[in-house]
Amino acid sequence: MSEQKTDGLRGLRYFFPVVAGKAVRALAKLRGGGSAFPGYVTTKLAPHFLRDVTGQFRYGIVYVLGSNGKSTTTHMLTEVLRGHGLTVFTNPSGANLPQGIASSILAESSVLGRVDADIGVLEVDEAFALEFAAAVPPSTVLVLNTQVDQLYRFYETERVADMMLDTAQQAGLHIVTNREDPYLSKIARRYVDGDSTTAPDITYFGASAEVIARAPHGLFNAKDYRDQAVQAESHRALAELVATDRAGATITVDGTSVDVTLPAKGLHYAIDAAAALATAAVILGERFDGASSAAAFAAMKPAYGRGELLDFTNRDGVNEQVEFVMFKNAASLQLNLDALPEPPEQVLLAIDEGTPDISWIYDIDFAALDHVDVITGAKAWQIALRLEHEGITIGVVEPDLKKAIDIMRALPRPSTGLKTWIVNYEIMMLARKQIGFLELENQR
Repeated sequence: MSEQKTDGLRGLRYFFPVVAGKAVRALAKLRGGGSAFPGYVTTKLAPHFLRDVTGQFRYGIVYVLGSNGKSTTTHMLTEVLRGHGLTVFTNPSGANLPQGIASSILAESSVLGRVDADIGVLEVDEAFALEFAAAVPPSTVLVLNTQVDQLYRFYETERVADMMLDTAQQAGLHIVTNREDPYLSKIARRYVDGDSTTAPDITYFGASAEVIARAPHGLFNAKDYRDQAVQAESHRALAELVATDRAGATITVDGTSVDVTLPAKGLHYAIDAAAALATAAVILGERFDGASSAAAFAAMKPAYGRGELLDFTNRDGVNEQVEFVMFKNAASLQLNLDALPEPPEQVLLAIDEGTPDISWIYDIDFAALDHVDVITGAKAWQIALRLEHEGITIGVVEPDLKKAIDIMRALPRPSTGLKTWIVNYEIMMLARKQIGFLELENQR
């Protein structure tokens, strides 16, 4: 039987599962957002759908794993590869569980189960990555960092690192990891006694000693990361961050300097950029071009909810903007606070039940803030207590997000026209919807 006829039969096999999933997705969008259920429907009807669709990609599948920075780095890598002429499939920010990824693939698939892409770049939740790799084998795995995060879910940081390293070993071609992370930089040890002829190549990204020394609270594990970095394995970094300011960074890629414009402020975004460039370089090989990469960064918009500037109209009908500063844990909150150029003129700060235990806020240095106008979310009073101990002036504590946004809307227009909302992931999604941005899927 000819290859064309075989493809046709396979396509017919997927016709009903794909149409059923797309119908469910259309209904979900009518309700005001994305959903993982369409992917569940399709994969139940066609268990091999994901493997067959992603198996069409010429450069395979890239997994992006890490405690922080997955969405941003996925976005950066996607845009750099597109800047080199590749057609890239990627999952919307936050859709990093298997069913959510399936729904994302379904959205781009034809009714015959084909996706027009050269490569897939997927943000994957570390807890489900190894299981997902059995269905969708990665060609490349990028591992960003390990931090104290979601201990109610993972219990120990080292356990999370082992999850990511186990998944990294499923890579068919390339592993890219953080030289400065004492957990992740030891990946090469896992191949010492194995068959090196079948092992993927291992590549590192990192930061220069000068950059690390200037970081006020370390790189990733907040205050203690600078000390931990000394314990990391010593390796040459293919991509190394050598200089950064609030808007850009200089990264050497295999000895050649690449100046990039960052899509959002902060040292952590510069490290993410180094990770993206290292990964692009190993995927593209001789096709990698520093100028094309720099151009991609210059045109890049912030990833969904990470430094986004969204239009906002105050009570008087005057146009303003909201800058979303999103955090997940102590490390990301501290690094985002460190990145503020000056105390924001108007600030909303919020954490909800998506972060069950927020006792770590007592380790945070809030010196970057001189006041907070509104504190909201289910954990509002816990935050207020912490800021009171810091001596930071608080305007209003209003746990109800809608009422809190109304209070922010009633404030006079700041001189910069910019309101800063420092929020965790769940609050970010809800707040975007409440100010009129109903689509949860990031359009890239």
